[in-house]
Amino acid sequence: MESIRHRIEKLRNELNRHNHNYYVLNNPTISDIEFDTMMKELEALERDHPEFDDPLSPTRRVGSDLAAKGFEQELHEHPMLSLGNTYSVGEVDDFVRHCREALPGEEVAIVGELKFDGTSISLLYENGRLVRAITRGDGVRGDIVTDNVKTIRSIPLLLQGSGWPDRFEIRGEIVLPWKAFERLNAERAFNEEPLFANPRNAASGTLKMQNSAEVARRGLDACLYYLIGDNLPFGNHFDNMMAARSWGFKISDAMTLLHSTAEVDAFISHWDTARRELPVATDGLVFKVNSLRQQLNLGFTAKSPRWAIAYKFPAERALTRLRSVSFEVGRSGIITPVANLEPVLLSGTVVKRASLHNQDIMESLDIHDNDMLYVEKGGEIIPKITGVDLKSRTPDSLPVRFRPDCPSCGTTLQRIPGEAAWICPNKYRCTPQITGRVEHFVGRRMMNIDGIGEETVGDLFNAGLIKNAADLYSLSVNDLMSLPGFGQRSAERILQGLDESRKVGFERVIYALSIPFVGETVAKKLARATRSIDNLMSLSAEALEQIDDIGPRIAASITAFFAEQTNREMIERLRSHGLQMEMPPEDESSRSDRLAGKSIVISGTFTHHSRDQYKEMIERNGGKNVGSISKKTDYILAGDNMGPAKLEKATKLGIPIIDEDTFLSMIS
Repeated sequence: MESIRHRIEKLRNELNRHNHNYYVLNNPTISDIEFDTMMKELEALERDHPEFDDPLSPTRRVGSDLAAKGFEQELHEHPMLSLGNTYSVGEVDDFVRHCREALPGEEVAIVGELKFDGTSISLLYENGRLVRAITRGDGVRGDIVTDNVKTIRSIPLLLQGSGWPDRFEIRGEIVLPWKAFERLNAERAFNEEPLFANPRNAASGTLKMQNSAEVARRGLDACLYYLIGDNLPFGNHFDNMMAARSWGFKISDAMTLLHSTAEVDAFISHWDTARRELPVATDGLVFKVNSLRQQLNLGFTAKSPRWAIAYKFPAERALTRLRSVSFEVGRSGIITPVANLEPVLLSGTVVKRASLHNQDIMESLDIHDNDMLYVEKGGEIIPKITGVDLKSRTPDSLPVRFRPDCPSCGTTLQRIPGEAAWICPNKYRCTPQITGRVEHFVGRRMMNIDGIGEETVGDLFNAGLIKNAADLYSLSVNDLMSLPGFGQRSAERILQGLDESRKVGFERVIYALSIPFVGETVAKKLARATRSIDNLMSLSAEALEQIDDIGPRIAASITAFFAEQTNREMIERLRSHGLQMEMPPEDESSRSDRLAGKSIVISGTFTHHSRDQYKEMIERNGGKNVGSISKKTDYILAGDNMGPAKLEKATKLGIPIIDEDTFLSMIS
């Protein structure tokens, strides 16, 4: 048994080291196959020997797809203040001069850093282990997002090296790299979900997701920039951050020690251009007094430290002519106006198109034919029309109007009540809607049918071979070989992909159906709650609203979808072709009613199992997970570092607090 424990510890150490090499140093030393082999061995050992469980094991990096019931909040031990902003080199020079004047006769070194455009995070470590991760919140209190942060592979769960304090806090930004951002927005565009305007919004939204497995999939990163603690190794900021780098933290190579105003100005000049080559978004620079003693002497205002300041890069803007406005139809029938522009170079890319989103936004801009339009990116990767150069408008130019009919089928558009969107109601005879739903159906995260893309779907439709997704399963090799560019091998590959899709789980089948407002997460909830397509189709809107996170709009959309005879016929044909239309039988031996009727709050960090695992145990034993303490709470399952506010409230209400071992005995 001791040899197994040693093997588990060795694998964990090796995998942590390789994670650091890959995600922090960008210098992998083993192949992906070798890494995956080690990971699978560790997963098997941990599964067979739960007595050696560790919530900080590298196997936990993938997160859990069991949704949390909201985030607990906690007070910051040290308030997370905002920085004062400057917008010119002169203002930064004034900041440096004021610091020197406030510290007469002293050398004042400044640390220059990149200002990463993400969402602020505070990480607490004790004895070299990650204990808690808290968002900035309102600066005084933030959300505990530890489970989600554990999925970010550039954040060490266990520190390496030596010299770190027994307890300290490190702060930084959670960011979404450009590549991950573009991949995420491409997926959202394909699914006709609203696009994220910039990586900052995407990172913030991802970090607050209830599903940590989805957080892990999106590929967040972290850049750390400040250390707080009572026994830091050095008396200055720069050396402390270099020490943090040796402990395994990702510290930007751009962090530079500056000794004069001229060096500060040169730092600004360099990064004003060089930032465009970075893999993550930045919206400025930060300058901090290096000495911790001098920081204390300079002190704070009510909102920000006097020893640090942010310099914001000006947003990039270009002026270009409008060629035309086109109207595009999505698979759900929503009409999106798009400005087609004279090509213009902006933030290193050529911009030819920019979405005008909807009628309200288009009309608020008051765009006329051939107008000269201001296009911005700034921190945005998506080009945005921000205004019109009225001086260049010709007197006879006419305003661009939102069209009243569908650009594809000519059907009169309808306005969605309470929203800005207009839709084409001709769902089953409008070509872009038909082909869009089939394109969605075959996508990687839906049925994952290899070899069928947008062009192939269009060719199949134009050839009269498909009218909906069910028709795909009636295709033959000869049908496919009749399409341009198809030979026997490519045709057989598609048929093989169609055959493999029969094994795809029920929750992905629901997602693939293109039910409006039913995304991947909602599809999983529906599958787990209803267990079969027949149960799902039979539920009323009121019954659907009883399922977690299903509101009136989603419920109404689901019932409307299944009320359409066309959709029911398609589902029956998909069923006849062998697609999975129900969840596999549950292992009822693991269920009990030991916690029937009990409401339980989970708080703190745990040793034996993760929070998500405990939530699943509560539900499988008949209990109910609740996010906040009230008189109706029966127990609090408390781990280490239980929130002080929760402890105080539980004590006041006389609610029993149980530890892990007690809980496990209750359900054993």
